[in-house]
Amino acid sequence: MTMHKQEHPLGGTAEHGPGPTAASALDTGTLRQAFGHFPSGVTAVCGMVDGSPLGMAVSSFTSVSLEPPMVAVCLQLSSRTWPRLRELPRLGLSVLGADQEPLCRALAGPEEDRFTGCSWETGEDGAVFLHGAVTWYSCILRDEVPAGDHSIALLEVDRLWTQPAAEPLVFHGSRFRRLENQELTIVTATSYSA
Repeated sequence: MTMHKQEHPLGGTAEHGPGPTAASALDTGTLRQAFGHFPSGVTAVCGMVDGSPLGMAVSSFTSVSLEPPMVAVCLQLSSRTWPRLRELPRLGLSVLGADQEPLCRALAGPEEDRFTGCSWETGEDGAVFLHGAVTWYSCILRDEVPAGDHSIALLEVDRLWTQPAAEPLVFHGSRFRRLENQELTIVTATSYSA
C-alpha cells in the first residue's frame, strides 16, 4: 500500500493510505448518510395504552450499564407515540429478529396498523413484547436527557428473556440486512506482518 501525506479533513496532515472523503458541508443528508454507515439492530418499544398495544421501532438502542442494568434508546422529539409510552410504569423492548422486517416497517407506519398480524403478549404493568424477537427487556424509565432533535431515554432493566442463537434484524445504509453466519479468521499479533 502506498502511504502519502494528505491534509486531514479536521485539520493538520496525516500519513495514511486511502481514507474517507471529506464532506463539503455538514448538512442533514450528509449526516444521515454518514450515520447510516454504522450498522445497528432494531428494537421495538411497546406498552399497553388505553387497553391496546402501542409501540414504535427505534434503531438507536445501546447498553449503558451493568450495575444497575440499564439500556438507552434515542427518540425523535417529533414522535407522537413516545409521549404516551413514557407515562407507563413499565415498557417492553423487543430486539427484532432477522425475519421481522415487515413488522419493523409496520411499527414505523400508521398507528392503527402497527400490530396487525403481529403476535405479542403483555408482561407486568402492561409492558408489551413481540413474538419472534431475539431478546425481550422489561424496563422502567429512569431518566430522559434532551439531545438536539432527540431525547435519550435511560431505562433500567428489571427482567429479560433472550435466545442467544437467534439472528437479529440489522439496519445499515438505509436497508435491512442479515448477518452472514461465517467463521471468522482471527489474526494474532504474532502472525501479522506489516
